[in-house]
Amino acid sequence: MDLFYSLAGFFITGGPFMFPILIVFAVGTAIAVERYITLNTVTNQNQSMWNKLQPALSDGDFEKARQMTSKDTSTVSKLLSMGLAVQGAVRRREDIEIAMEESMMEIIPQLEKRTPYVALASSIATLLGLLGTIMGLIQAFTAVANANPAEKADLLSASISVAMNTTAFGLMVAIPLLITHTVLTAKTGQIVDSLEMASVKALNVISRKAKRQIEAQA
Repeated sequence: MDLFYSLAGFFITGGPFMFPILIVFAVGTAIAVERYITLNTVTNQNQSMWNKLQPALSDGDFEKARQMTSKDTSTVSKLLSMGLAVQGAVRRREDIEIAMEESMMEIIPQLEKRTPYVALASSIATLLGLLGTIMGLIQAFTAVANANPAEKADLLSASISVAMNTTAFGLMVAIPLLITHTVLTAKTGQIVDSLEMASVKALNVISRKAKRQIEAQA
């Protein structure tokens, strides 16, 4: 209970800038949670789909792979469905690769969506904390200017202590948000890397299949 009163006192004495920082923290946290859940879901869906799709690709059963990807909504299915659709019409690796790259350009912005706002919230929280401290110091020096000389030192130190609360709170909000942004960025990078790996494996299988068909015809 004492901790609660201490935190409440810390927040109240920090002044009006504590509330905008709290709002920034709430918005940044909401975005971070949504992104984390979404990226985890994407990762699990991709892994599950790839485990089902890989045997069909390894066997060279591209028609089955096309059917599987057309009925699935995972990002790996969206990526490979473009390549497999082109593979059904042409045999050139370059054309299939271009189709997958085009699909990747559509997928990556969806994976990165809203993640930069977490870093932005971290920066805003820091700047609001500094602004609150500066405004508090201005008020403190203004009040001290008209105070009794004997009380100036005590009044100034107390006012500065209160003004620094906003900087402390801003940093308390900014640091976790910055760490969370780094985690989300790394997680997004892992998904992109896994998609690139899946596309390369699919391309290699398609190329080997096409080569064997050419050799058989020759």
